[in-house]
Amino acid sequence: MYIPKFNEETRVPVLDQLMRSHPLATLVTMGASGLFATHLPMVLHRVDDTHATLRGHLSRANAQWREFRPDVQALAIFSGPEHYITPNWYPEKAKTGKVVPTWNYAVVHAYGSLRIIEDPTWLLEHLNMLTNTHEASSPTPWKISDAPEGYVETIAKGIVGIELAIERLEGKWKVSQNQNEQTRASVARGLEALGDEASLAMRDLVNGER
Repeated sequence: MYIPKFNEETRVPVLDQLMRSHPLATLVTMGASGLFATHLPMVLHRVDDTHATLRGHLSRANAQWREFRPDVQALAIFSGPEHYITPNWYPEKAKTGKVVPTWNYAVVHAYGSLRIIEDPTWLLEHLNMLTNTHEASSPTPWKISDAPEGYVETIAKGIVGIELAIERLEGKWKVSQNQNEQTRASVARGLEALGDEASLAMRDLVNGER
């Protein structure tokens, strides 16, 4: 990924937070027919600053798990807050008119070796972790044990587990860092005035929050 120095984010806790708060990843692999991409939620398991894995699952009907090349690194892309930035928010527009629109965003790319896991115990543990993670904020969290006995185990026969051992992380926070303080403040005010979830999330990033 092309990352200008002022857009580079290398802090592991910041990168992890984006992967956890925006867990729907795009998994890209190389196979016999070329590049293959699947969109799926992945759970980050962090051991220490240099060791972590991403776990998920694919449908058995998805050819990606059969066709990917294990000798080529897989790539999981996590997309965080993003928003269009209008030139109308730039003070320079009124002075010289020499402004253009852009798009702000935060993304993490995780590269690593991919392995396939068909062990039923591993799959059930993964499904429990995935469910518990995303049900945690619910007033009445749904649990796998709420399903009829044996139902989830039967459903799990139609999936395979995947684990990506992270070998390299890249983070890009393109959030108006190349603008001066006055322009960044004006962009933040414009985003705040819109008042929706996406604009407020980007406002926070422009203001330097991670």
